[in-house]
Amino acid sequence: MLPEAVFAGSRYAVLGLARSGLATVRALCAAGASVIAWDRSEDARNVAKAALAHAGEQCVIGELTAESVKGAQGIVVSPGVPINRHPIADVARSANVPLIGDIELFALARRSLPPHRVVGITGTNGKSTTTALIHHLLESSGRLARLGGNIGIPILSTEPLAAGGAYVLELSSYQIDLTRTLECDVAILLNVSPDHLDRYDEGFPGYAASKARLFEMQHGHGLAIVDRHSLHEIRPVGRALDGRAPVVIEDVTLPGDQSEWPALQGPHNLGNAAAAVATARKLGLSDAEIAAGLKSFKGLPHRMEYVTSIGGVAFVNDSKATNPASAAPAIAAYPPSDHPRVHWIVGGLPKGDNLGEIEPHLGNVAAAYTIGESGQMFARLLEGRVPYIERAELLAEAVRAAAAAAQPGDVVLLSPACASFDQFRDYEKRGEAFVSMVRSLANGGSQ
Repeated sequence: MLPEAVFAGSRYAVLGLARSGLATVRALCAAGASVIAWDRSEDARNVAKAALAHAGEQCVIGELTAESVKGAQGIVVSPGVPINRHPIADVARSANVPLIGDIELFALARRSLPPHRVVGITGTNGKSTTTALIHHLLESSGRLARLGGNIGIPILSTEPLAAGGAYVLELSSYQIDLTRTLECDVAILLNVSPDHLDRYDEGFPGYAASKARLFEMQHGHGLAIVDRHSLHEIRPVGRALDGRAPVVIEDVTLPGDQSEWPALQGPHNLGNAAAAVATARKLGLSDAEIAAGLKSFKGLPHRMEYVTSIGGVAFVNDSKATNPASAAPAIAAYPPSDHPRVHWIVGGLPKGDNLGEIEPHLGNVAAAYTIGESGQMFARLLEGRVPYIERAELLAEAVRAAAAAAQPGDVVLLSPACASFDQFRDYEKRGEAFVSMVRSLANGGSQ
């Protein structure tokens, strides 16, 4: 992905050798750059050493100090590194070397890549679904497209597109913080609500300003797509779009009806679809092509993922909902018919001490099954507000209890509103465990 014409003879440091960091080191070395890379994990360092065995003396594993990074064009930092409190920030200042990310390297490479367009998608919630949907709309209509970024595919690990292609990048606030020159042809901000505030010394205004920088890097060019609340109520976003005429997500006319899109149910997915539709139109797709793509989109694992039905009860894996703001749309997607339908599995490592955006949708909940470190907190918050609460503690207990209690037409919903780290390595492992338990029930396992 990184052309020699841009990077040969340059020098970079890389901190963090997990998926994106290792891809960065490989891409830089292949492009003829000199690299010094480091990770606090010895296992990660050993993997990198093996990967660089044939890279030559210009690519080495070594600690990053003010002396060792001096003269580098940048220190490429993995998004997981908290730059507001990590020693690398002092190293960078002492050596007068900028902290950047792999997305910035992609931005620097763009002038030497075949002509293309870039779509950047950010927001507190809905990024991955919208990114995958835009990519699907493009590919299903025969366009060249490449998926990358925060969705789990390091863009530097991919091959450049032929002329006319589009790079569709999911961008977290952490990645935007480390990006300086990415000028998106289409920049999308889906929403902003408090999250990751430990990474921003200024609190929520700092987090919102990070998101708004995606628009600032457009320098008034290209299409900006934004939700109405962020545009009018979040000051850093309004400032970044001052004098421009963005597309407002809520004003987008959709080609077809949401009931025809099985993987895009719920009010939150209506906004995701609207952003994707506006983008697809900008990139030249017809409404007929867009409508067909919306119908054929399969969705993503752990994001309102329909697992199966057992005895007329639907089981839905929304493990990606790691805060109340992202859990609320899932609960809202299943309004009562003649009774509340949702058997809600909630809990984990909490990100707050209240129900937040979930509050207006509690009437949809037939029963709550609380798990994990925050189980007692949620039981207390929900007492008297939902018909039934069971303190299950473990996910397996909650699944069995919910499956036993749910009636035909009901939904057993894992939408934890919490991080997973009290019981699982990440939200994916939590979701995979839920799916495995449900499959076992479907195959006649004990309830």
